[in-house]
Amino acid sequence: MTAAKRPGRLRLALAQLDFLVGDVHGNAARVIETARHARDDLGADLVVFPELALTGYPPEDLLLRPGLYRRVDDALERIRAETQGVALVLGYPHRQGAERYNAAALVRDGRVEAVYRKHHLPNYAVFDEKRYFLPGESPCVVEVGGVRVGITICEDVWLPGPAERTAAAGAELLVNINASPFHVGKQPEREAVVRARLREARIPAVYLNLVGGQDELVFDGHSFVMDAGGRVVRRLPFCEEGVWTADFEVDGGRVRPVPGALADTPADDEAVYRAIVLGVRDYVDKNGFGGAVLGLSGGIDSALTLAIAVDALGADRVEAVMMPSRYTAAISLEDAEQEASALGVDYHVIPIEPPFRAFLDVLAEEFAGLPRDVTEENIQARSRGVILMAISNKKGRILLSTGNKSEMAVGYATLYGDMAGGFAPIKDVFKTRVYELARLRNRRAPVIPERVLERPPSAELAPDQKDTDTLPPYEVLDPILQRFVEEDQPVDEIVAAGFDRETVLRVARMVDRAEYKRRQAPPGVRITRRAFGKDRRYPITSGYGRSGWE
Repeated sequence: MTAAKRPGRLRLALAQLDFLVGDVHGNAARVIETARHARDDLGADLVVFPELALTGYPPEDLLLRPGLYRRVDDALERIRAETQGVALVLGYPHRQGAERYNAAALVRDGRVEAVYRKHHLPNYAVFDEKRYFLPGESPCVVEVGGVRVGITICEDVWLPGPAERTAAAGAELLVNINASPFHVGKQPEREAVVRARLREARIPAVYLNLVGGQDELVFDGHSFVMDAGGRVVRRLPFCEEGVWTADFEVDGGRVRPVPGALADTPADDEAVYRAIVLGVRDYVDKNGFGGAVLGLSGGIDSALTLAIAVDALGADRVEAVMMPSRYTAAISLEDAEQEASALGVDYHVIPIEPPFRAFLDVLAEEFAGLPRDVTEENIQARSRGVILMAISNKKGRILLSTGNKSEMAVGYATLYGDMAGGFAPIKDVFKTRVYELARLRNRRAPVIPERVLERPPSAELAPDQKDTDTLPPYEVLDPILQRFVEEDQPVDEIVAAGFDRETVLRVARMVDRAEYKRRQAPPGVRITRRAFGKDRRYPITSGYGRSGWE
């Protein structure tokens, strides 16, 4: 392709935006508004939008509905008609007959000038793209402002081939649009991968990522520009929506990015906290809830969840309910009230003794002659679940479950009790990290009482109960779970790393038995490589563990 006259400088507008899955018409309106802003206020030559921007990501089985493509066609027609004077790289699902592609279009002056079809379709972890799409094969290079721009999509830079072929087709600048979900340590991985591709392509690159929460996933943005030598010269903020410019100098056949602001990549705990806050905010708001309610026990999990909820939604949209039983310690009541007051939320105390007694009376004949056991503990938890769900129904506020990943892994939770709820903010956070996140939040402002951080954790469902009555200490449990759940290590390998065999076997059995519970747990924010849900799909009914865990 022969380049047009070079203007000396090319300006891109990087639209790191939060799109609502399925809202094709609303997303199109945002594209149009953003394109006009980029043209009129930012002086951009090209506006770059994320992967599947028109449908949001991931649209999952909405991609199987014919009506979705009619909406996409209508949206493209509107965008073509209403974005004159600026070029767009726009992600959308492209249908050709019975074939479907994850595509990006160059839209300019009322026309779709080129369509790129994603080459590598991820089909691991949370991704199921081969269920919906066919792969493309051809590179796509377009001319914008005298620069030959190559378009690729997400996974196409994670694997060799597409970037190099795009450069070989004449591209002088690589634009890669993404819907890349967050997990701990993701940003260094992204930058390392793009750097590896540029060693092959030898041209600068723009990596534009989606931002926002979608069910279990959080997309953290953090888009960047990298020069041909693999140096990041521009980085957009983490977990923040907006439109930023990136300039490129064009001189003598060379395209060089102009260095700009480099947003910091937050440390792991800070990144996790901010990702969870974004995930909660978007889940509540996108699903139309007026706010949130949760049970505040005086323990660390609910204390952290309350702080997250307030940071996500504002104190005026959050209600905390303390539901003491005959086993609730006085300090639990004191600490819960102190935190609720510090955060300024609506706070109520509703004792569960009356419904607990009523359940025991109803079941007295059925339970005659049987000793007390965990059943009575679970009735307390379920009494609380009924109360909280009633408040949720009556007030239109989503119930936030407060369970953590350690509990979910081993089944240390009560179905229809503390597992009740619509969303679980810390579902993918191990207990040891819960404490770290709580300390992090307290460094901003001391809202979680220090005593909550220091006292041994307890469900307070029996006299003098401690979590260690049932579980190994979390300092032992969490590293075992990390290896067994997230890394699929066999028992022998975990033992060889220095853990007691009987403890490892005990933990493995608990994880295996709790699968049926996890299937009934509410969704929660994914912050690790292997969250319960889409990432980890084990059968409920299985004899595998009975013969060991190789």
